[in-house]
Amino acid sequence: MPSTAPEHAPAAAPTVLTPEIEALGTDLRESRYVTEHLEEVLGAVASAALRREDPAPARRRLAASTDPAATLLSLFVLGETLPAARVAAALPTLGLDGAQRLGLLAPADRHAADGPDERTADGPAAGAPSVRALVDLAPYAAEDDAGPLHWWIASDLSELATGAPLSPEHVLGVGGASLTLARITPRAPVGRVLDLGCGGGIQAMHASRHAEHVVATDLSERALAFAAFNAALNGIELDLRRGSLLEPVAGEVFDLVVSNPPFVITPRAGDDEHDPWTYRDGGRAGDTLLAELLAQLPAHLAPGASAVMLGNWEITDEEDGFAHPRAWLEPALADGVDAWVLQRDREDPAEYAGTWARDGGITPRDHRWDALIDAWLEDFASRAVEGIGFGYLLLRRPDAGRRGLLRTELATGTGSGTLSEHLAASLAALDRLSALDDEALAATRPVRAEDVVERRHLTPGQWDPLLIELVQGAGLARTVPADQALAATVGALDGTLTLGQVIAAVCALTDADVEETRARILPAVRELALTGMVAL
Repeated sequence: MPSTAPEHAPAAAPTVLTPEIEALGTDLRESRYVTEHLEEVLGAVASAALRREDPAPARRRLAASTDPAATLLSLFVLGETLPAARVAAALPTLGLDGAQRLGLLAPADRHAADGPDERTADGPAAGAPSVRALVDLAPYAAEDDAGPLHWWIASDLSELATGAPLSPEHVLGVGGASLTLARITPRAPVGRVLDLGCGGGIQAMHASRHAEHVVATDLSERALAFAAFNAALNGIELDLRRGSLLEPVAGEVFDLVVSNPPFVITPRAGDDEHDPWTYRDGGRAGDTLLAELLAQLPAHLAPGASAVMLGNWEITDEEDGFAHPRAWLEPALADGVDAWVLQRDREDPAEYAGTWARDGGITPRDHRWDALIDAWLEDFASRAVEGIGFGYLLLRRPDAGRRGLLRTELATGTGSGTLSEHLAASLAALDRLSALDDEALAATRPVRAEDVVERRHLTPGQWDPLLIELVQGAGLARTVPADQALAATVGALDGTLTLGQVIAAVCALTDADVEETRARILPAVRELALTGMVAL
């Protein structure tokens, strides 16, 4: 399908009809329409290509398969038009009529001009009746603290299936941002969770596994309809509410707030040519939506509660790439909430414009490309934007009443282990360390984390290292420069001696001044404790 295809108008959201949904679930289970089985059906090459959004190898592989799961994947994910009899065989309990009542399928229009209705996996369009999918329905597999899970997630048909740019009202499936947010969200048992800007409901569904009550909100009625369908299909109960940002939960507090808000910075051109994609853009100029959200969020955090968000922010000051989130979070800090901003990536304005134009299905071959990119660059230039940061914004309200603490960090690596546990532990360490002055810290008995190793760089043939680094294998895979005293101190932290005793012993061995060494080592160990490289 050429990239100049007209925008694909999505169908109505699927309908929640209990008997039909139960029948659909039966058919999906019986057909083994799950990630593990589909990878076997596709094979390694086609599976890898499909993850890169290249459907050609998958279409080739599935065309010769009679497996019911292959039929469902071709229909719902690849957007193939298939013979009605073949689809009916894959959905024997639900049937074609039931699938149409749910809003999943429609008879294929052989005379339609768009790509998906004309493309078939079984030869020419003429002949027996055919059907096409109205929505994407894909298996989803993951593992969290509650164990492995296998769900099915409905969303609007992707660009891969339609061959056309996405609609402003598009409801996304489970993409990279959704997976990232799920990986960094703490999974400790909690009472109440809020999924703000829930889309199709994947974060709320994850939260249902460790929360007593989950509220999921979105401004889009279509998104909430998809979330309701997904929850029903997977046997999950959610409290779904419509409204902007925190309006639907006015006066309520939560133990965990998770959000993948519509943070994409889109030019406000004021004409039809540059209408925003509302599924990813909050309708605000620049990055002000996050400022608005973070100003309101602290009032909804119960004592001990956390908030985990993804976000973009504009960088207008090369000396302080965190100036915008720093300003946004000032009210939260004044309200006693700790905050941690991690920049995971950065793009210049042209890179950013290209990234999100392509995300919406518009490429350089599209006649709209030049005007759209120019509008983006003009918008950034009007605010002197030099770059755009991508990352995580983490908040936690400690039990102790004090001014909140702010931590900002450039962290581009990812190590082994569970990132959600690492981030939660670091936020807890920020709180604990706030109560420890240097004397109290020196009295603790820290333990070096098992994943921390020392790396030395030497000129060949020399004994003295040019550079010593402490390297974290888990968490965010940080690398910390160290001198001989810090490396020796960290190496000796096994919990037997206090930190002060270890420093004194290192000084005795090296003939170093104890007070001067303490002044250097204590702040360094404090930082290592915050990053999880040392446990207090």
